Amino acid sequence: MAEANNNFFVDMHCHIDLFKDPFGAILSAERAHVYTIAVTNAPFVFENTAELVATSRYVRAAAGLHPELVGSHGHQIDELRPLLDQTRYVGEIGLDYTTLDQGLRQKQRLVFGRALEWCAEYSDKIVTLHSRRASADVISMVGSGFNGKAILHWFSGTKKEVQRAANLGFYFSVNPAMSQSKKGQSLIAAMPIERVLTESDGPLVGIGQNSQLHPADVKLAVQDISALWRVSFDEAQSRICENFRTIVDDRSTPFQDFLGQPM
Repeated sequence: MAEANNNFFVDMHCHIDLFKDPFGAILSAERAHVYTIAVTNAPFVFENTAELVATSRYVRAAAGLHPELVGSHGHQIDELRPLLDQTRYVGEIGLDYTTLDQGLRQKQRLVFGRALEWCAEYSDKIVTLHSRRASADVISMVGSGFNGKAILHWFSGTKKEVQRAANLGFYFSVNPAMSQSKKGQSLIAAMPIERVLTESDGPLVGIGQNSQLHPADVKLAVQDISALWRVSFDEAQSRICENFRTIVDDRSTPFQDFLGQPM
């Protein structure tokens, strides 16, 4: 059975397939009891990621198409549609406006829009969203009527946008790099505590001498969040666990998604 108490952690955004030793990263999640969403950057890598996590109790594969890959892999958007029948989890998808190419930005919006339309055909998709320099457009495109759960991963917009997203029902996933930056701390403080989750974004994120974060490193984010909330580590962990239970629509046990049952 899933943990009856809060003796677990949550990593809502981790690139398991990009680790040099993906099985080691999965083992990290298993040993530390970290429920982990293994995001993918393009449809063609989903099958491999799903195979990597097939026997894992704590890790599930998500189907995605990263906005930074739309220029090279945008043609794969049609391949995303059938994958949504195989997983409840979608990501990462979204927009990235670090590019100044307006044509590419428009292509990102078209790809993102199609993914959202397909997700809306279901009632239970949990979507992890990339929104770098594009927060306003990502929030607007998801909107208030999204038929699922939307999570803004490593949000870097404004406090006003935090409030807007929260009012629309969004969640936020926080990694240690965010929780240890001044801007990140300011944004976390503006987030409703019932909408905060944690992530590692490993192996793409590192802090200090730790060049690659693993799922177990979400404990560092919990530690920072507890300080911002002025509560104990256990209290912060408990709140984040409750948020996770809410987002997977199961406040009791078991977490059916994570026990080998149909997703």
